[in-house]
Amino acid sequence: MSGLDLLVVGDCNPDLVLSGGDVEPAFGQVERLVDEAELTIGGSAAIAACGAARLGLETALASIVGDDPLGRFMLDALAERGVDVSGVVVRAEARTGVTVVLVRGSDRAMLTAPGTITELTPQLVDRRLLQAARHVHISSYFLQDGLRPGLTDLLREVRKAGASTSVDPNWDPSEHWDGGLLDLLGGVTILFVNAEEAKRIAHVEDVEEAGRKLSSAGTLVVVKLGADGGLAVSGDRVVRSPAVAVEEVDAVGAGDSFDAGFLAGHIAGRPLEETLQLAAACGALSMRAAGGTAAQPTLAEATA
Repeated sequence: MSGLDLLVVGDCNPDLVLSGGDVEPAFGQVERLVDEAELTIGGSAAIAACGAARLGLETALASIVGDDPLGRFMLDALAERGVDVSGVVVRAEARTGVTVVLVRGSDRAMLTAPGTITELTPQLVDRRLLQAARHVHISSYFLQDGLRPGLTDLLREVRKAGASTSVDPNWDPSEHWDGGLLDLLGGVTILFVNAEEAKRIAHVEDVEEAGRKLSSAGTLVVVKLGADGGLAVSGDRVVRSPAVAVEEVDAVGAGDSFDAGFLAGHIAGRPLEETLQLAAACGALSMRAAGGTAAQPTLAEATA
């Protein structure tokens, strides 16, 4: 296989997004009404893959789903958005995970049934895609119980093939904030984190200090700052980009769209400042509609 820009490895599960009305549940058999409910593409890896494909990258996803309605929904929706799903394993006896997202203004709470999220292993990653990709991106590190133990060897295999790598750990449900991640960083080209994740992983209170600490192994650390844009730290070099002002509808998946924008710039060889600006634009523009993928921009929209 030739011409594959990006292989995204990680979670592939839908989001059920509930918004408007009274989204805070109450026990005691209390029924509350919300304004909107929408089943959308979910999973950090799947959303990032859709964002990259929307930006014009030849993108494939390596993941695992169950042979059930949620799994089939994901495969069809990803294919419609131009993502190569030939590397997604369909397991008959498994159940696809799902995340219920409760949206209140610009904030959200999430309840996740992991399902197949934890069942992806390095052995299930299609080597045809792995060898062909110019860049390999790992999403939801802390959720990947089956992938983590062999990830060091997998990334070594990727580097041997000449590709660059990135990891977005996302939130750690256990709140231990390691799980082998710190030992992995020396073999990772780019680490994506948001401000709170950066501080917790580095065990410091200042975001820029956290970036410097995490980049000490030679990794480019890219911090997503929400309304404050983005920050990139490489050794002693610190680059910042402001956010792009948009009328926000839904922030679900904005960080994954940010990742996609940064990877598009990185793969194209753009300067770091320009790449960070592109990432910030992609993250902001993705918030123009409900769900993580509906408003992801094209490259022309993002650069404009």
